[in-house]
Amino acid sequence: MMSNKNFGFGTQIRKSPYFNATVRWGAKGFSVYNHMYIPRDFGSPEQNFWNLIEKSILCDVAVERQVEITGPDAYKFIQLLTPRDLSKLSIGQCKYVLIVNNEGGILNDPVLLRLGENHFWLSLADSDVLFWAQGVAVNSGLNVKISEPDVSPLQLQGPTSGEIMVKLFGDSIKDLKYYWLKEFNLDGIPLIVSRTGWSSELGYELYLRDGTKGDDLYEKIMEAGKEHGLKPGHTSSIRRIEGGMLSYHADADINTNPFELGLDRLVNLESEINFIGKDALKKIKQDGIKRKQVGIEIDCEPLSGPNTTFWPVLNDQKNIGKITSAVYSPRLKKNIALAMIDVDHSNLGQKLKVKIDENVINCSVVEKPFFDPKKKIASS
Repeated sequence: MMSNKNFGFGTQIRKSPYFNATVRWGAKGFSVYNHMYIPRDFGSPEQNFWNLIEKSILCDVAVERQVEITGPDAYKFIQLLTPRDLSKLSIGQCKYVLIVNNEGGILNDPVLLRLGENHFWLSLADSDVLFWAQGVAVNSGLNVKISEPDVSPLQLQGPTSGEIMVKLFGDSIKDLKYYWLKEFNLDGIPLIVSRTGWSSELGYELYLRDGTKGDDLYEKIMEAGKEHGLKPGHTSSIRRIEGGMLSYHADADINTNPFELGLDRLVNLESEINFIGKDALKKIKQDGIKRKQVGIEIDCEPLSGPNTTFWPVLNDQKNIGKITSAVYSPRLKKNIALAMIDVDHSNLGQKLKVKIDENVINCSVVEKPFFDPKKKIASS
């Protein structure tokens, strides 16, 4: 176990089954996500970005904790949790969903995996949906069991990830479609593998179902990826902002509704399905939103790193919103950002200003996602 004066390690924050492997492979800094350490630094974030888009990276995302829902009423219960219509969700399929509260506020934006008729996983962003789900279950009158299983995902992402997966699992892995999953056993390591990831690149997530085999799995993948340029890495802020992907607590929170994010497709108000927050979302849609998420280009020297605070967005010196995620894209050679601003100033081309520390800088509203808007790369 590596000791470092910059790491404040304690037992109340959990370590991933890949923790020691990531330290061995050069992880220099960690953040905390879902009460767990996540490696956030393998040297240069820009180099990590090029590694991802040119070859492949392996990311420890064990922090994507699973909420497992089973029992005779599991399907009914999962539909209660999300406004997305799940009536066409097949066994073996995944869907990006929103979990909202009774006011229509977003509690999480997980990937839902359907492993069986009444067997589901919610692969979480950074918030305690296990507690929410158990709380909802108490008075629901539904027969379900809700727990956090021993499941820890890794993300293998990038253009050569397909070849690495073939080396590990054989040619049949090529049949795995975008947002579908399959069960595998890799030399005694039990896995669920899905064609998903938080990178907007071609990629896979490998859900390890036995934490004692974490080291073994990490090393196996790194070995298989050697000839394909695989590097250890971390989820890329640059690539996810280019792809317009949300980071919960930054770009959305309990006070954000799906319509402000332009995620109307994840809300089904037309059908008979019953879900928490339905009346509130109907009213929000009827009244119209007052603010909206937009893409922003900031006109200044390359930002030295992602924003660590929300930056005020101004129109005629009046605060009209905030930059939630900002970064310099070395590929686009631009400072790009996601922002939540007053809907009146959200038209494409709108000129605004952003306050960074004491500097007031010109910016403008642009199309988002900033790169590959149709997600052709990830779904190819």
